[in-house]
Amino acid sequence: MHVSYIPIDADLLRRLYVDQRLTAEAIAARLGCSPITVFRRLRRFGIPARPRGPLHQARTLGGDLAWLAGLAWAVGLIATDGNLSGDGRHLSVVSKDRDVLETLRVCLNIRAAITSHPGGHGHSALRVQWGDRHFYDWLLSIGLTPAKSLTLRPLAVPDTVFPDFLRGCIDGDGSIITYIDRYNTFKKPTYVYTRLFVSLVSASPPFLEWIRATVQRLAGLAGHLTVKRATLHSDLWCLRYAKRESLALLRWIYREPNAPCLGRKRKIAAEFLVPRTPSPRRGPGRPVVL
Repeated sequence: MHVSYIPIDADLLRRLYVDQRLTAEAIAARLGCSPITVFRRLRRFGIPARPRGPLHQARTLGGDLAWLAGLAWAVGLIATDGNLSGDGRHLSVVSKDRDVLETLRVCLNIRAAITSHPGGHGHSALRVQWGDRHFYDWLLSIGLTPAKSLTLRPLAVPDTVFPDFLRGCIDGDGSIITYIDRYNTFKKPTYVYTRLFVSLVSASPPFLEWIRATVQRLAGLAGHLTVKRATLHSDLWCLRYAKRESLALLRWIYREPNAPCLGRKRKIAAEFLVPRTPSPRRGPGRPVVL
Protein backbone atom coordinates (compact mmCIF):
# COMPACT_ATOMS: atom_id res chain seq x y z
CA MET A 1 0.00 0.00 0.00
CA HIS A 2 1.34 3.41 -0.91
CA VAL A 3 1.95 5.72 2.05
CA SER A 4 1.60 9.42 1.35
CA TYR A 5 4.49 11.75 2.07
CA ILE A 6 4.25 13.39 5.48
CA PRO A 7 5.55 16.97 5.49
CA ILE A 8 7.69 17.85 8.51
CA ASP A 9 8.95 21.36 9.04
CA ALA A 10 12.68 21.58 9.85
CA ASP A 11 12.22 24.28 12.49
CA LEU A 12 9.48 22.29 14.20
CA LEU A 13 11.59 19.14 14.19
CA ARG A 14 14.58 20.99 15.61
CA ARG A 15 12.42 22.52 18.34
CA LEU A 16 10.95 19.16 19.35
CA TYR A 17 14.15 17.12 19.09
CA VAL A 18 16.87 19.58 20.08
CA ASP A 19 15.18 22.13 22.32
CA GLN A 20 12.52 19.98 24.01
CA ARG A 21 14.65 16.81 23.76
CA LEU A 22 11.70 14.59 22.87
CA THR A 23 12.50 11.09 21.65
CA ALA A 24 11.97 10.07 18.04
CA GLU A 25 9.09 7.87 19.22
CA ALA A 26 7.37 10.79 20.99
CA ILE A 27 7.83 13.06 17.97
CA ALA A 28 6.50 10.37 15.64
CA ALA A 29 3.38 9.96 17.76
CA ARG A 30 2.80 13.72 17.72
CA LEU A 31 3.33 14.14 13.97
CA GLY A 32 1.55 10.96 12.88
CA CYS A 33 4.52 9.18 11.33
CA SER A 34 7.02 6.45 12.24
CA PRO A 35 10.25 6.92 14.23
CA ILE A 36 12.18 5.86 11.12
CA THR A 37 10.66 8.81 9.27
CA VAL A 38 11.79 11.12 12.06
CA PHE A 39 15.38 9.85 11.84
CA ARG A 40 15.35 10.21 8.04
CA ARG A 41 14.24 13.83 8.32
CA LEU A 42 16.90 14.48 10.96
CA ARG A 43 19.53 13.35 8.47
CA ARG A 44 17.91 15.35 5.65
CA PHE A 45 17.90 18.57 7.70
CA GLY A 46 21.40 17.96 9.07
CA ILE A 47 20.27 17.63 12.68
CA PRO A 48 22.63 15.27 14.58
CA ALA A 49 20.83 12.35 16.21
CA ARG A 50 21.45 11.78 19.91
CA PRO A 51 23.05 8.50 20.98
CA ARG A 52 20.74 6.16 22.84
CA GLY A 53 20.82 5.80 26.62
CA PRO A 54 20.40 8.10 29.63
CA LEU A 55 24.02 9.26 29.76
CA HIS A 56 23.61 10.85 26.35
CA GLN A 57 20.40 12.74 27.04
CA ALA A 58 21.78 15.81 28.78
CA ARG A 59 25.20 16.69 30.13
CA THR A 60 26.53 19.74 31.88
CA LEU A 61 29.35 21.81 30.43
CA GLY A 62 31.73 19.82 32.61
CA GLY A 63 30.61 16.56 31.01
CA ASP A 64 28.65 15.26 34.00
CA LEU A 65 25.15 13.89 33.68
CA ALA A 66 22.57 16.63 34.25
CA TRP A 67 20.03 15.82 36.95
CA LEU A 68 16.70 16.39 35.23
CA ALA A 69 13.29 15.51 36.69
CA GLY A 70 12.93 12.41 34.52
CA LEU A 71 16.32 11.04 35.47
CA ALA A 72 15.73 11.67 39.19
CA TRP A 73 12.36 9.89 39.03
CA ALA A 74 13.94 6.93 37.21
CA VAL A 75 16.72 6.68 39.81
CA GLY A 76 14.11 6.61 42.58
CA LEU A 77 12.22 3.84 40.79
CA ILE A 78 15.40 1.81 40.22
CA ALA A 79 16.52 2.33 43.83
CA THR A 80 13.30 0.84 45.19
CA ASP A 81 11.93 -1.47 42.51
CA GLY A 82 14.89 -2.12 40.23
CA ASN A 83 17.82 -4.48 40.08
CA LEU A 84 21.48 -4.08 39.17
CA SER A 85 22.81 -7.37 37.87
CA GLY A 86 26.03 -8.76 39.24
CA ASP A 87 27.58 -8.74 35.76
CA GLY A 88 28.26 -5.01 36.00
CA ARG A 89 26.19 -4.14 32.96
CA HIS A 90 22.52 -5.11 33.02
CA LEU A 91 19.68 -3.36 34.81
CA SER A 92 16.02 -4.26 35.15
CA VAL A 93 12.79 -3.03 36.70
CA VAL A 94 9.80 -5.28 37.38
CA SER A 95 6.31 -3.91 37.84
CA LYS A 96 2.69 -4.88 37.38
CA ASP A 97 2.04 -1.46 35.82
CA ARG A 98 2.97 -1.12 32.14
CA ASP A 99 2.48 2.63 32.60
CA VAL A 100 5.48 2.94 34.92
CA LEU A 101 7.74 0.91 32.61
CA GLU A 102 6.71 2.95 29.57
CA THR A 103 7.53 6.12 31.48
CA LEU A 104 10.89 4.67 32.54
CA ARG A 105 11.82 3.96 28.93
CA VAL A 106 10.99 7.53 27.94
CA CYS A 107 12.89 9.06 30.87
CA LEU A 108 16.02 6.98 30.21
CA ASN A 109 15.75 7.11 26.41
CA ILE A 110 15.98 3.33 26.02
CA ARG A 111 14.32 0.96 23.55
CA ALA A 112 14.32 -2.20 25.67
CA ALA A 113 11.15 -4.24 25.24
CA ILE A 114 8.61 -4.73 28.01
CA THR A 115 8.22 -8.46 28.54
CA SER A 116 6.24 -10.78 30.81
CA HIS A 117 7.89 -11.78 34.05
CA PRO A 118 6.70 -14.42 36.52
CA GLY A 119 5.75 -12.80 39.80
CA GLY A 120 5.49 -14.18 43.29
CA HIS A 121 2.42 -15.93 44.69
CA GLY A 122 1.25 -16.87 41.21
CA HIS A 123 0.89 -13.25 40.06
CA SER A 124 2.27 -12.17 36.70
CA ALA A 125 4.29 -9.00 36.22
CA LEU A 126 6.11 -7.07 33.52
CA ARG A 127 9.81 -6.34 33.18
CA VAL A 128 12.08 -4.06 31.23
CA GLN A 129 15.75 -5.11 31.11
CA TRP A 130 18.62 -3.44 29.30
CA GLY A 131 22.39 -3.28 29.25
CA ASP A 132 24.34 -0.05 29.73
CA ARG A 133 27.74 -0.30 31.41
CA HIS A 134 28.23 3.46 31.62
CA PHE A 135 24.86 4.09 33.25
CA TYR A 136 25.43 1.12 35.56
CA ASP A 137 28.76 2.61 36.68
CA TRP A 138 27.14 6.00 37.15
CA LEU A 139 24.48 4.47 39.43
CA LEU A 140 27.26 2.87 41.47
CA SER A 141 28.95 6.25 41.74
CA ILE A 142 25.87 7.83 43.36
CA GLY A 143 25.51 5.01 45.88
CA LEU A 144 23.42 2.20 44.38
CA THR A 145 24.69 -1.37 44.65
CA PRO A 146 23.76 -4.81 43.27
CA ALA A 147 21.57 -6.92 45.60
CA LYS A 148 20.62 -3.63 47.22
CA SER A 149 17.55 -4.58 49.25
CA LEU A 150 19.57 -4.85 52.49
CA THR A 151 22.49 -2.60 51.55
CA LEU A 152 20.68 0.50 50.27
CA ARG A 153 22.16 3.64 51.76
CA PRO A 154 21.87 7.41 51.22
CA LEU A 155 22.33 8.38 47.57
CA ALA A 156 24.00 11.42 46.03
CA VAL A 157 20.77 13.05 44.84
CA PRO A 158 20.71 16.87 44.51
CA ASP A 159 18.16 18.77 46.59
CA THR A 160 16.72 20.42 43.48
CA VAL A 161 15.36 17.12 42.12
CA PHE A 162 14.79 15.30 45.40
CA PRO A 163 10.97 15.56 45.12
CA ASP A 164 11.19 13.83 41.72
CA PHE A 165 13.45 11.15 43.17
CA LEU A 166 11.08 10.61 46.10
CA ARG A 167 8.12 10.35 43.71
CA GLY A 168 9.99 7.59 41.87
CA CYS A 169 10.61 5.79 45.17
CA ILE A 170 6.93 5.94 46.08
CA ASP A 171 5.96 4.73 42.60
CA GLY A 172 8.28 1.80 43.22
CA ASP A 173 7.87 0.59 46.81
CA GLY A 174 5.46 3.13 48.23
CA SER A 175 1.74 3.63 48.53
CA ILE A 176 -0.86 6.40 48.66
CA ILE A 177 -3.92 5.29 50.58
CA THR A 178 -7.11 7.24 51.17
CA TYR A 179 -10.43 6.15 52.59
CA ILE A 180 -13.48 7.43 54.45
CA ASP A 181 -13.40 6.55 58.16
CA ARG A 182 -16.87 6.11 59.63
CA TYR A 183 -15.74 4.12 62.65
CA ASN A 184 -17.17 6.56 65.20
CA THR A 185 -20.44 7.39 63.47
CA PHE A 186 -22.26 5.29 66.06
CA LYS A 187 -21.38 8.07 68.50
CA LYS A 188 -22.39 10.87 66.17
CA PRO A 189 -23.27 10.83 62.44
CA THR A 190 -20.93 13.73 61.71
CA TYR A 191 -17.86 11.80 62.91
CA VAL A 192 -16.72 11.09 59.37
CA TYR A 193 -13.05 11.50 58.48
CA THR A 194 -11.06 11.43 55.26
CA ARG A 195 -7.90 9.46 55.98
CA LEU A 196 -4.79 9.87 53.85
CA PHE A 197 -1.47 8.07 54.24
CA VAL A 198 1.67 8.22 52.12
CA SER A 199 4.24 5.55 52.90
CA LEU A 200 7.49 4.04 51.66
CA VAL A 201 8.82 0.64 52.71
CA SER A 202 12.32 -0.80 52.65
CA ALA A 203 14.40 -3.52 54.28
CA SER A 204 17.23 -1.00 54.70
CA PRO A 205 16.66 1.42 57.62
CA PRO A 206 19.61 3.73 56.73
CA PHE A 207 17.94 4.46 53.38
CA LEU A 208 14.61 5.41 54.96
CA GLU A 209 16.32 7.39 57.72
CA TRP A 210 18.10 9.41 55.02
CA ILE A 211 14.82 9.93 53.13
CA ARG A 212 13.12 11.07 56.31
CA ALA A 213 15.91 13.46 57.28
CA THR A 214 16.07 14.96 53.78
CA VAL A 215 12.30 15.50 53.56
CA GLN A 216 12.35 17.15 56.99
CA ARG A 217 15.23 19.41 55.96
CA LEU A 218 13.72 20.42 52.61
CA ALA A 219 9.97 20.36 53.29
CA GLY A 220 9.70 20.52 57.08
CA LEU A 221 7.80 17.22 57.33
CA ALA A 222 8.82 14.78 60.08
CA GLY A 223 7.11 11.53 59.09
CA HIS A 224 7.05 8.44 61.29
CA LEU A 225 9.38 5.45 60.97
CA THR A 226 8.25 2.02 62.16
CA VAL A 227 9.49 -1.54 61.77
CA LYS A 228 7.75 -4.87 61.32
CA ARG A 229 9.96 -7.53 62.85
CA ALA A 230 10.24 -10.92 61.15
CA THR A 231 11.85 -14.18 62.15
CA LEU A 232 12.09 -15.95 58.79
CA HIS A 233 12.64 -12.85 56.65
CA SER A 234 14.34 -9.48 56.94
CA ASP A 235 12.69 -6.80 59.03
CA LEU A 236 10.55 -4.41 56.99
CA TRP A 237 10.75 -0.70 57.74
CA CYS A 238 8.06 1.80 56.85
CA LEU A 239 8.26 5.59 56.58
CA ARG A 240 4.75 7.02 56.82
CA TYR A 241 3.24 10.49 56.51
CA ALA A 242 -0.33 11.14 57.69
CA LYS A 243 -2.83 13.96 58.19
CA ARG A 244 -1.48 17.41 57.27
CA GLU A 245 1.97 16.02 56.46
CA SER A 246 0.59 13.58 53.90
CA LEU A 247 -1.22 16.42 52.13
CA ALA A 248 1.87 18.62 52.13
CA LEU A 249 4.07 15.77 50.90
CA LEU A 250 1.79 15.01 47.94
CA ARG A 251 1.72 18.65 46.89
CA TRP A 252 5.50 18.74 47.13
CA ILE A 253 6.26 15.67 45.03
CA TYR A 254 3.51 16.41 42.48
CA ARG A 255 4.33 20.10 42.23
CA GLU A 256 4.63 19.86 38.42
CA PRO A 257 1.46 18.63 36.66
CA ASN A 258 3.30 16.86 33.81
CA ALA A 259 6.16 15.38 35.82
CA PRO A 260 6.87 11.67 35.19
CA CYS A 261 5.00 9.41 37.55
CA LEU A 262 2.83 6.32 37.86
CA GLY A 263 -0.57 7.52 36.71
CA ARG A 264 -2.47 5.15 38.98
CA LYS A 265 -0.97 6.70 42.13
CA ARG A 266 -1.20 10.27 40.89
CA LYS A 267 -4.90 9.70 40.24
CA ILE A 268 -5.35 8.81 43.91
CA ALA A 269 -3.45 11.93 44.94
CA ALA A 270 -5.19 14.26 42.48
CA GLU A 271 -8.09 15.31 44.71
CA PHE A 272 -5.67 16.44 47.43
CA LEU A 273 -3.36 18.52 45.22
CA VAL A 274 -5.53 21.65 45.12
CA PRO A 275 -6.05 23.48 48.44
CA ARG A 276 -9.69 23.55 49.42
CA THR A 277 -11.45 26.66 50.63
CA PRO A 278 -12.26 26.13 54.30
CA SER A 279 -15.85 26.59 55.33
CA PRO A 280 -16.60 29.49 57.72
CA ARG A 281 -17.56 27.00 60.39
CA ARG A 282 -16.17 23.49 60.46
CA GLY A 283 -18.66 20.95 61.74
CA PRO A 284 -17.66 18.56 64.52
CA GLY A 285 -15.93 15.43 63.33
CA ARG A 286 -14.87 16.93 60.01
CA PRO A 287 -11.17 16.70 59.18
CA VAL A 288 -9.20 19.79 58.27
CA VAL A 289 -8.13 19.61 54.63
CA LEU A 290 -5.34 21.96 53.62
